[in-house]
Amino acid sequence: MGTESKQVVVVTGISGNLGRTLTKLLHRTERIVGLDRRPFPGAPKDVELFQLDLRKKKAEDVFRIHEVKAVIHMGIMHDPRMSSEEHHSFNVVGTTRVLDTVAKYGVKKVVVLSSANVYGPSPDNSNFLSEDAPLMAASRFSGVRDLIEVDMLAHGFFWRHPDIETVILRPVHIVGPTIRNAPSNYLRLRYPWVLAGFDPMLQLIHQEDAARAMVEALKPGLKGVYNVVGPGEVPLSAVLRELGRTPIPVPHPIARPLLGTLFRYRLANFPPPELDHIQFLCMVDGSRWTQDVGWVPQHSMKDSIRSVDGERAVA
Repeated sequence: MGTESKQVVVVTGISGNLGRTLTKLLHRTERIVGLDRRPFPGAPKDVELFQLDLRKKKAEDVFRIHEVKAVIHMGIMHDPRMSSEEHHSFNVVGTTRVLDTVAKYGVKKVVVLSSANVYGPSPDNSNFLSEDAPLMAASRFSGVRDLIEVDMLAHGFFWRHPDIETVILRPVHIVGPTIRNAPSNYLRLRYPWVLAGFDPMLQLIHQEDAARAMVEALKPGLKGVYNVVGPGEVPLSAVLRELGRTPIPVPHPIARPLLGTLFRYRLANFPPPELDHIQFLCMVDGSRWTQDVGWVPQHSMKDSIRSVDGERAVA
């Protein structure tokens, strides 16, 4: 066997639901080594898992014993109940360690999964934001600060190490049968709140398309920051109608204090700043990604919407 066959792709955060989706796709063509604090029951037999914390020195051993050709970093924790200190340490310190290790061991490619949420929904947003738009989400929602900091760390790394192909992906709202993020959880509610008088356009991407984007990002020569979009835009009301939900209109002046109380007493899963996403616009322009990789999402809008309810998803 030649050296090429021994090269591996390291995937951080591999045990999460999106990581599992990526693994199913990627292990057909690459040898994968996964890094995650959580176990990965049912992982493909050819996937090697190191169950450890990215912040620990031991994570570097993976790079010492393997010839790593690329890293896909998606080891970001999103838990509104977790302390901000733990969040910050895991996400920011963990990302810093990963990028330092990539540079130290001469890895030629790193893909960092960010999110279009870094731009932030706002009444001032133009219709479609490019990759050069300011990352304003933290001004209204402190929970996104870590994600913006991770994005900026990757951005700085891109400029400091021009010899390493760094790709930063900012996908729109990822949805799917196994995804448990805020947009998917909201869309699973039988009686979701909507803000009276507001019906923002949304952009969704199926989890399998999001995973496929990470695989595409491994292409030699590709580097830079990319917004990744799904099959288009659709009003929130149309999404809820497609899912058969019964929305409850709430006047926006009372929505935030009411949700704040419910969240505090654990009667709601969403902190009040999440309401911005069902009130204001945050749509991005994915033309740079489409042009550079010939991107065409494989899942239709109807399929992406219905995938939230797994069993009802369109084949």
